[in-house]
Amino acid sequence: MTTANASNPTPAPSKPVSPWVWAFRFLRWSTYLAALITLILLLHKTPPPPVQSSPQAAARAEEKLQQVQDSVSQGQKATLRLDESELNSYLASHLDLEKNAPPVGAAPSNADTPQATDGSGAPSAADIEQVRSSVKDVKVQMEGDQVRAYVVFDVHGKDMTLQLVGKLGAQDGYLKFEPVSGQIGSLPIPLSTLESAVQRLMDSPENRDKLKLPPDVSDMHIENGQLVATYQ
Repeated sequence: MTTANASNPTPAPSKPVSPWVWAFRFLRWSTYLAALITLILLLHKTPPPPVQSSPQAAARAEEKLQQVQDSVSQGQKATLRLDESELNSYLASHLDLEKNAPPVGAAPSNADTPQATDGSGAPSAADIEQVRSSVKDVKVQMEGDQVRAYVVFDVHGKDMTLQLVGKLGAQDGYLKFEPVSGQIGSLPIPLSTLESAVQRLMDSPENRDKLKLPPDVSDMHIENGQLVATYQ
């Protein structure tokens, strides 16, 4: 054996990477990618639905409400019908949402910040319940017998959107909402999660009184793209 061969030994063959190591790496990076995609979808603000509002529509809504109240005070039954423009104009003139929204950059409480997810990349029921305290804007779209609620809420000075589609009704003197679909940002919410969140919202003591209908309102629903309230 020569001196050259002794000083330059043949390198040992590299050990092949275990399939378990490859599987772990794939799972880890897939998790990172899924989390990134979820975050992007959550923060992607969807545009508001094409609804119209005007002072004239708000005035028509006020006039209809006054006529119904006059009929009820005389012991007569009455039905209130508001179209999409009248309902959104009435909400815009009566809901002071900007005043209740937290200032930009303010540190939100746990109730204002959507936490991660339920493990599937979708918001959990608690997350959906928590966004209600920082609402900045509400728009309502009515089609057939369904209503689409578009809500903008503030998280750390960042506007996020929530959309809920469902059917409106009344039960035992309380407003009832049956969800059909929903999404936060561009991220769809599983129906089971959505139903659980809506049920928790409606059953919570702090919201129960807010959902109570006036004593003279016996029914409320969406019909032919209009809000219909029956007074007795």
